[in-house]
Amino acid sequence: MTRYGLRARVFTLTLAPTLIIGLLLSAFFTMSRYQDLEHQLISTGASIIEPLAISAEYGMTEKNREAIRRLIGYTHRKHSDIIRSIAVFDNHNHIFATSNFHRNFESFMYPEGKPIPRLLDTQLTDNTLILRAPILTEGQFGSNVGSDVRGKALGYIAIELDLSSLRLQQYQEVFTALMVLLLGLTLSSLFAYRLMQDVTQPISHMISVVDRIRRGHLDIRIEGRLLGELDTLKNGINAMAISLSEYHIEMQQSIDQATSDLRETLEQLEIQNVELDIAKKRAQEAARVKSEFLANMSHELRTPLNGVIGFTRQMLKTKLNTSQKDYLLTIENSANNLLTIINDILDFSKLEAGKLLLENIPFDFTDSLDEVMRLLAPSAHEKGLELTLKIDNRIPPGLIGDPLRIQQVVTNLIGNAVKFTEHGNIDVSVELKSEIDNNIELQFMVRDTGIGISERQQAQLFQAFSQADASISRRYGGTGLGLVITQKLVSQMGGEVSLTSRLHQGSTFWFTIKMNKTDLPVSQPIDTTSLEGKSLLLVEANMQAASVIQQRLMLAGVHVTYRASMPDDLDRHDFALLCLSPGEQPPLPVILNDVFKAEQTAEKVLVCLPTTELALSEKLTQTGVYACLGKPLAQRKLFEALCDNDDELISELEVPLLPTTAETLQPLTVMAVDDNPANLKLISALLGERVETVITATGGKKAVEYAQNKAFDLIFMDIQMPEMDGVTACQKIHETALNKNTPVIAVTAHAMAGERERLINAGMDDYLTKPLEEHILQQILAKWIAPTASQANTALNSRVPVTLEEQIENVPAIPVVANNSISFDWDLALKQAAGKPDLAHDMLQMLLDFMPEVEMLVNEALDGKDVDLWPPIHKLHGSCAYSGVPRLKNLCSEIETALKADATIDDVEPELLELIDEMDNIVKASKDYRH
Repeated sequence: MTRYGLRARVFTLTLAPTLIIGLLLSAFFTMSRYQDLEHQLISTGASIIEPLAISAEYGMTEKNREAIRRLIGYTHRKHSDIIRSIAVFDNHNHIFATSNFHRNFESFMYPEGKPIPRLLDTQLTDNTLILRAPILTEGQFGSNVGSDVRGKALGYIAIELDLSSLRLQQYQEVFTALMVLLLGLTLSSLFAYRLMQDVTQPISHMISVVDRIRRGHLDIRIEGRLLGELDTLKNGINAMAISLSEYHIEMQQSIDQATSDLRETLEQLEIQNVELDIAKKRAQEAARVKSEFLANMSHELRTPLNGVIGFTRQMLKTKLNTSQKDYLLTIENSANNLLTIINDILDFSKLEAGKLLLENIPFDFTDSLDEVMRLLAPSAHEKGLELTLKIDNRIPPGLIGDPLRIQQVVTNLIGNAVKFTEHGNIDVSVELKSEIDNNIELQFMVRDTGIGISERQQAQLFQAFSQADASISRRYGGTGLGLVITQKLVSQMGGEVSLTSRLHQGSTFWFTIKMNKTDLPVSQPIDTTSLEGKSLLLVEANMQAASVIQQRLMLAGVHVTYRASMPDDLDRHDFALLCLSPGEQPPLPVILNDVFKAEQTAEKVLVCLPTTELALSEKLTQTGVYACLGKPLAQRKLFEALCDNDDELISELEVPLLPTTAETLQPLTVMAVDDNPANLKLISALLGERVETVITATGGKKAVEYAQNKAFDLIFMDIQMPEMDGVTACQKIHETALNKNTPVIAVTAHAMAGERERLINAGMDDYLTKPLEEHILQQILAKWIAPTASQANTALNSRVPVTLEEQIENVPAIPVVANNSISFDWDLALKQAAGKPDLAHDMLQMLLDFMPEVEMLVNEALDGKDVDLWPPIHKLHGSCAYSGVPRLKNLCSEIETALKADATIDDVEPELLELIDEMDNIVKASKDYRH
């Protein structure tokens, strides 16, 4: 619908042309007439002033004012209807004569200094017209006028004409034009009105009829005969009305049928809505039941696992034969694998619910990744795979983020790479992608040479409980949750994860994360200044592993000479680093031959072993190897080994001290509450190694009874127990007078999101999850119990060595004051064995078993045989450090130092004889302490 109606458009289109043409013609003729009247007046004035100027020549020549005055006066009277005033000026622009008085004769004058023009001059204003004509000398008056003055201006005449009559005539012309225009508009209006009567009224009637048809009056018709096309339009509208009426009848019938069908459909939809509502409630209930199921299954699975893992670790602390140790290690690995699967399912549930919160804490980035590589190395090396880690040197050492989740993501990707790779390399690299202020973005890449993934299978990788190939889960195992958890964790850390892969050619998984830099100290810095300018021979068959090691060493200022295999002839170096590749190892004589060549080339020889070959470390150290390190080389371990000047370094495998049975026991009374006998026995055993008194309660009611009668320093409370749960027991214990302020630690297998907050809000003071970790238990004790002065400097264990050999190789020397005047000091031996009598006895026995071999080699050397004494003396020196034999230790140190300085047997003969005597003294002095 247009903005204006038909009537308005007819009026506009009819009157607009008439108005426009009339205005244009009126304006044209009015302006022409207006200008003609002005020109006519100017011509009249010119016909008056020009003869007058000629007639005034005589008077001006003779200076006859009276004659001039009569002349201009007569002219003024004759043309008084248009002339207002006449004035005559001489050639000096002074007034000479006037026809009447004028208020402003200055308006008649030419400007001062301007010459009198030779032609007629006109000046038109609003109401007046001033004409000026020069009075020239023509020579017809007077005989003394020479030819040289003819044409000279004697003055000029100025006439002022009145324009009132002219303006009146102009206004009359404009009025006449307007009247003609108005007449034309009136006639056009009459014609337009007639047109509307003939056209617009029928159309308006049609519009009314059409509107009524639109509102449903289909029986109405347009009557009468109309003109031309309007009659055709009328017939069309009537035909349309007839068609609509017929269609309406048909449509009504269809509507009735559709309404009936719709009524049946609505009844069905109502039934479906009820069913959907019921299904929705069932789904919500299923989700709730799933959460409860996960929580309960977490508890039910973790509770037996707590006992299995805990008591396995306790058993590994005892003296075992090889088969028993293998069986227990298998049990522990299986239990840990099961615990990993449980954690994956719980992490997936937390991520799906959006309740997994990330930490933001400062941590050492390199050490964190080296820890992951160290944990995953055994599984890779067992398959003969080389595992490497390359870190961009632009990445700062200290970062703020969630190190545990980063390790989880890297562990998942490397674990998958190990699982699906049969031979070759698994290379991990981290690069700095961008850095803006304190915000950095890192890109991790995990490349393998495994089975690869086809493009069709790649689309299924990040789906929960699914794998690329249905046969993979049967062949390689796994729940199919690792990559899903990885993707969600990376997304929460502000990054993305993707992959590139080709079937049978390997895969490359990459992901990015965003973190912040920090200047806070996150670890003890490594001082590598002593390595600057030193030279090192690197022997590594794997090019990628060699490249990573070489880059790290060169950044520390070490000059590296790389060889893929041990050369026969090389210049001297400060260090030699021999790296053995995973998989099939060369025979031991070949390895020892390479070590011998390296010792001829370098002052210190280090050997890097796969984790599957660490048993070789003892044999290699006997041959003079300075240190044996595990693959892949951790940056801190490598630099510490190169910078260390202590000749007692045997292996990189370091574990904290074991807790002693006497000095580290805290004078505390602790209660452990659990309905599961295995869990109760385990936590009692773990607490018994750290506190003096442990009281056990088999349920919440029993714990409350004990709390009413005895004060405790700390209470460890299970949550799910029959008769009385842990939360209720905690609340009742806090109501007792003796234990009102006693900290109660929740010990539960529930690991669902929000469980910690729920228990803390319910009255618990802290939270532990099963299976129990000894170092976490120790942290809880340190947090809630202030240590005594004697315990302030005692380092408690965070991990328990699993074998006696590992304990002997890895228990660090303890800074104790030794009595060097005696051969055997049992108290010193006990301290060096971390307070474990059984361990001290075993260490002593191993020393005694090794001494006859050393004595035989020393006697052979004294007899003149060619015997290399340095390896056995070096090993004996290391064993002395943990057996309470200070005099023998000092003798070994002196002999070893002399042998390294190329001393001959004759030079150290007195010390060797003294060494034999001292070993005999130890055998006699220790007979009361042997098993």
